[in-house]
Amino acid sequence: MTGVEPHVLRYWESLFRELSPAKNRAGKRVYKDSDIQVILTLKDLIQKNKYSSAGARKVLRDQKKTETESKSGTVLSHEVTRDLGRIRVFLDDLLSKI
Repeated sequence: MTGVEPHVLRYWESLFRELSPAKNRAGKRVYKDSDIQVILTLKDLIQKNKYSSAGARKVLRDQKKTETESKSGTVLSHEVTRDLGRIRVFLDDLLSKI
């Protein structure tokens, strides 16, 4: 469904607490829509944009913080939050190189 190999999903589950699918009685993982969204975000960040695990973790943390604590009282869309998180990580990386 996401195009991510099972061994990569298991690895990401060990690194990112945001990705924690439930298991059914047979022990198979059952992914919710929110899990799929996290997987797609991680795929985009790590595989496409070459973020480190730490960088991706920071983006996810910033997204969650922005979604739950919007100063203006309006919740930003997931896409806007994701883009803002990427920009923040990029600027932090750029600042550390200066």
